[in-house]
Amino acid sequence: MSTSLLYHGFGVRGYQYLSTRYEGGKVIFTIEQDLARLTCPCCGGRQVNPKGQRWRQFRCLPIGRKPVWIALGIRRVFCLACEVVRQAKIGFADSRRTYTKSFQRYALELGRHMTIQDVARHLGVSWDVVKDIQRRDLEKRFAHPRLKDLKRIAIDEISIGKGHRYLTVVLDLETGAVVFVGDGKGAESLSPFWKRLKCSGAKIEAVAIDMSPAYISAITQHLPRTAIVFDHFHVIKLFNDKLSDFRRSLYRQARVQDKAVLKGTRWLLLKNPENLRADRGEPDRLRQALELNQPLACAYYMKEDLRQLWSQPTKQAAESFLFDWAGQAWNSGIPMLSKFADTLMAHRTGILAYYDHPISTGPLEGTNNKIKTMKRQAYGFRDMDFFKLKIKAIHQTRYALVG
Repeated sequence: MSTSLLYHGFGVRGYQYLSTRYEGGKVIFTIEQDLARLTCPCCGGRQVNPKGQRWRQFRCLPIGRKPVWIALGIRRVFCLACEVVRQAKIGFADSRRTYTKSFQRYALELGRHMTIQDVARHLGVSWDVVKDIQRRDLEKRFAHPRLKDLKRIAIDEISIGKGHRYLTVVLDLETGAVVFVGDGKGAESLSPFWKRLKCSGAKIEAVAIDMSPAYISAITQHLPRTAIVFDHFHVIKLFNDKLSDFRRSLYRQARVQDKAVLKGTRWLLLKNPENLRADRGEPDRLRQALELNQPLACAYYMKEDLRQLWSQPTKQAAESFLFDWAGQAWNSGIPMLSKFADTLMAHRTGILAYYDHPISTGPLEGTNNKIKTMKRQAYGFRDMDFFKLKIKAIHQTRYALVG
């Protein structure tokens, strides 16, 4: 084996090849450092005297299935300028690790296509070694995301386990990157984010959230000049929840023969009309249920009208539409519609802000699905800090159907 191959094949430069030996299925290359290249690790000066050496082995790229190690006598040098004895720097590895930089890059590349356990088995190292390589790489790139350029963000929580365990996620809507992950949900979970945001000097234009009072209060306090945009999918979801409860109450009050018609219509009421399956008779079943109960039909058609609120040509037209819809709800005589109209009018500023800043939490919902997929693939994470780092890098993940 030549010194040139040592450099081109294993990324070891500035060292001389000495010998090769085979022990226990391992290939061990012994190398040495040229004394003429010795420098002080502190000042970089060349006025040094050798003061012995310490032998160490570093794992490097395997040859096929054969593990390969590099044995090196690490020099200790006395610097005439610093007047201290130091250990010479290692160009191809971190002095605190047992593997080379090329081995680390190879493990990271494999980690983009394989699980940590698979990478560990393939390379013949422990699970913790591969995890440590990934963790240090993630900390270097994502531990402190840049917040100065933030303009539009989305905030939402995600459930990460049983027992009401949540994480609060902040997403940059311009880049799709997660810029903050907080423990729990509510205003308290965002406290570290507000501190970093204030120090960054970012000018946030708009924030997309659901109608959570905790988020509204926190944003109003820390970003008083920022527009709050209520996500329209959450608004429709809230109405669908009310509609489900309303159908359930009507079902309990219905006669025995009417219950057979109302039973199983919940998802038909929540579906968009264009998504009803004619081959399954869903339009006919829905029509029968609506003809049977006039209040239910009124609530259903009001739901369909509400969907048009976000497709108006201008903000003024949307405001007029919202007032007309609320008036119809109040005049319907149905308590559920009246209460929901009160809710919409109380939040109309954030609802209509969509026309100034057409954003939503939709991209964040997609990110949450990626997080859940990653958690399922890993069968959970025992290290919460590592899990948060993986979440901050989730925008670089690409999932594809295979097979």
